[in-house]
Amino acid sequence: MMEFLQEFAPIGILLIVVGIVIARLPKVEGVDHSPAFLKRRLMNWLPLGLTYAFLYMGRYNLKISKFAFEEMQDPTGGALMGNDDFGIIFTVGTWVYGCSFLLNGPLTDRFGGKSAILAGAGGAAVVNLLMGAASWTLLTHGPGSAFVAEHFLVVFSVLYGANMYFQSFGAVAIVKCNAPWFHVRERGVFGAIFGILISLGIYFAYDIGDMILAHSNVVWVFMAPAILLGIFWVIDVAIVKNTPGEAGHDDFDTADAAPGDDGPQLSVGQVFAKMLTNPIIITIALVEFCSGFLRQAIMQWYRTFAKQTDVALHLKGDFVYDNWGMLLCCAGILGGVFAGTISDHVFGSRRGPVAAVLYGILLVSSVVLYFSFDAAPLFTVGEFVFNGQSWLVLFMSMAVIGVHGMLSGTASMDFGGKKNVGVAVGIIDGFVYLGTGVMSLTYSIILPKEQFDAAGKLTGPVTDPSNWSGWPLAMIPLALAGTLLATRVWNAKPKGKAAAGH
Repeated sequence: MMEFLQEFAPIGILLIVVGIVIARLPKVEGVDHSPAFLKRRLMNWLPLGLTYAFLYMGRYNLKISKFAFEEMQDPTGGALMGNDDFGIIFTVGTWVYGCSFLLNGPLTDRFGGKSAILAGAGGAAVVNLLMGAASWTLLTHGPGSAFVAEHFLVVFSVLYGANMYFQSFGAVAIVKCNAPWFHVRERGVFGAIFGILISLGIYFAYDIGDMILAHSNVVWVFMAPAILLGIFWVIDVAIVKNTPGEAGHDDFDTADAAPGDDGPQLSVGQVFAKMLTNPIIITIALVEFCSGFLRQAIMQWYRTFAKQTDVALHLKGDFVYDNWGMLLCCAGILGGVFAGTISDHVFGSRRGPVAAVLYGILLVSSVVLYFSFDAAPLFTVGEFVFNGQSWLVLFMSMAVIGVHGMLSGTASMDFGGKKNVGVAVGIIDGFVYLGTGVMSLTYSIILPKEQFDAAGKLTGPVTDPSNWSGWPLAMIPLALAGTLLATRVWNAKPKGKAAAGH
């Protein structure tokens, strides 16, 4: 009975959280849509959201693959993918992602969100197949295995960089497609609903990825999301439409900002100039640079820290470690719901106050984490171990995911306008991943390196928690900067046309 509960409790918790969230979402007053419109809109954003969730699965599976590759030795006797290797590969991918908005934002504005999501899902599926093929050669010692092993860092940096180029279409496509379908007064609450689907991607990547690795091998960590992305590519072709007009409904005024939405079509350079001279867009982008650092510092490194210091801290195998993806998913859902609801219903659809409140939580929490990251368990009840740092990093994840959804997913719509939202979200999301790249490069330098004893067991400085103090310490200045920047857009609100219903 206990084994049954342990196996299905995480899924039950996830379903309860989703049910509570959907049941408690408040109705948006003053924006009326017909039942037919609402049904068609659901058919539009649901496959989009699931496609983005599987893009996440095909993005963060690199971290799951590390748990397999770090236990394989390269030709020199080191880990095939050590902490420094992972940091470099992830840095390459995130910086490719961050810079891709220069091309993909204008492409999305020109060809539409549907074309962008198809390019992103299709390209990411192909590259994940290639990473799966490279992994297969290592496991089977097939043709090219020696080349992949000897040049592992280069091979996976190139492939992951290509993957992240196609991944970068995802966020731009999602916001571009949804902007014409949602009035500005609906977007905070919608961001909470949509955050559920996006957070599922984290669950798919970590917990489902762990299950795949446990029951199969690292090849399927890459192959599974590739197959799922291929299936949803076909679904998106058949169902998704760029605007209500394309789906047979009337287009309507969404009341968002419209820099360049009226008048003649602006060139790409003119659009970038407008966005890059908009102090609100730039401030939001800088806040999101900090979010990119903090979000992935927690998501990518907590379980590595727990696993490699397990002999001293016994964090590996507790409830948080074993259900990391599910709990991150719940944190993302709750953070998105909290942020979206108070934005629309407390702060009058302003996004700045929400970001400032959540960043204040991040700042306090990051200081607490620095002084407690290597603490012993707070208490144990039978086999249940309660580690304070495990739940603290989840609380921080809830705050930073709430900020990310509110600014990248919602504020970019508000201040970009329907015509140029691709460039706006590209700039903002690009800064997110530039911040992630700085995080990854920083940790590849400051974190301890893996060493193996004669039996191939992990040993050396990486197993000593005191050598990991740089992990929480590096978060504090970014949390402080994000807090101060968020207060700069406290009163920012889009100045669109008069509100309109549908």
